[in-house]
Amino acid sequence: MSNEKQIPNLRENKMGSMPVGKLLLNMALPMIIAMVVQALYNVVDSLFVAWYSPNAVTALSLAFPIQNILIGFATGIGVGVNSLLSKSLGESNQTAANRAAGNGVFLVLLATALFMLFGIFGSHPFFAIQSDNPDTVQNGTIYIAIVCIGSLGIFVEVLGERLLQSSGRTFYTLITQGTGAVVNIILDPVFIFGFKPLGIPEMGIAGAAIATVIGQWIAAILAIIFNFKRNPDVQFSWSAIKPRKESIIPILTVGIPSIIMVGIGSIMNFSLNQLLLGMDSTETAAGVFGIYFKLQSFFFMPLFGINNATISIVAYNYGARNPKRITGTLLRSCVSALGVMIAGLLIFQFFPDQLLGLFKPSPEFLRMGHSALRIISICFPCAAFGIALSASFQALGNGIYSTIVSICRQMLVLLPAAYLLSLSGEVNHVWWSFPIAEAFSLLVTLFLFSRIYRKKIKPML
Repeated sequence: MSNEKQIPNLRENKMGSMPVGKLLLNMALPMIIAMVVQALYNVVDSLFVAWYSPNAVTALSLAFPIQNILIGFATGIGVGVNSLLSKSLGESNQTAANRAAGNGVFLVLLATALFMLFGIFGSHPFFAIQSDNPDTVQNGTIYIAIVCIGSLGIFVEVLGERLLQSSGRTFYTLITQGTGAVVNIILDPVFIFGFKPLGIPEMGIAGAAIATVIGQWIAAILAIIFNFKRNPDVQFSWSAIKPRKESIIPILTVGIPSIIMVGIGSIMNFSLNQLLLGMDSTETAAGVFGIYFKLQSFFFMPLFGINNATISIVAYNYGARNPKRITGTLLRSCVSALGVMIAGLLIFQFFPDQLLGLFKPSPEFLRMGHSALRIISICFPCAAFGIALSASFQALGNGIYSTIVSICRQMLVLLPAAYLLSLSGEVNHVWWSFPIAEAFSLLVTLFLFSRIYRKKIKPML
């Protein structure tokens, strides 16, 4: 007889019983709202920095790969814990659920130590190899050093939010992410431009980084409180934090592909920045690329909110062996994602100048950005289906499929296409590499989804 403690049937939560459409809305909506607020923070952060200094905007753009991979590590660990914990709850295995959470804490502490070391020793070399502009290098070094040294906040925040999502308590993630982002937005102008009545000096881009870290730490503290006070499905103990291969291996099996995907994205971003910097001595193209990423987050963030909710629901019902709820969730996820991205496509097509005008652009920046937003957004509908279906890869324990799709999209298609298009000497031609890569990756996603459906979902029907 197994010694694992079982969760009483009565604890089987809404993920196994609530109608699928209502459940997806119930779980995804708080995350979507929270992520839209997070996207708002990303844009407002860049707005204040743009008003402070054009060179600082370029520094933020060049800093994106490191900041992205930092969040990627946090999300990867969180997604791995989410998948294992949801599956354990679906199997009514409380001990495995507790160990998934505890080993997530161990991995978070390990990853934080690595990024703190990079912040101290790697920030300046990273920028020195990208730009010859002393202001850009100095601003970027300061920003990344502060963000990495204070990174425990984002790691704890993301892990805490994934624990809440795994047990269906997504409303609390709205509070954590929303509060952190609002605090960040409020503190940005105070720290960037200074506030003499309180004796706060003007800190420029360093102020933006400090505001970011403070917002993340406040969200992390809230996530800890909610997990201890409002999440009985996860029971913390010192013994659960002890590394166990039966917990760490499943977490990393799902989490590492997610981290690799983000890492690949960071490599793509870094490489494309170098290509753009080589084509444009004024660094305008790199700045446009960075602003595009900020603006597109208004639509990709909600998409990831739907994706995160889908992972939890699918993983839970896979553990509970309920295939109809799995397919029903994936279908509704695809439809919802497509709606979000069509809205994004229309806004980018019809209002690019209004969006870019928020950042006080130069005439050349506006001209280049106008083309970038309209061309790249063509790929949004393809991205909707690709991201929605990829939730099944992570939820069903085949995270490697997500890695394959990411490699195909960004390394095998996007970068080579961008390079070939750059040979024309026209920066605006480079933007077409995004629709080309997204269309190809959707074909790969559909092929891999058909495989996982035949092997894991269809046999349960």
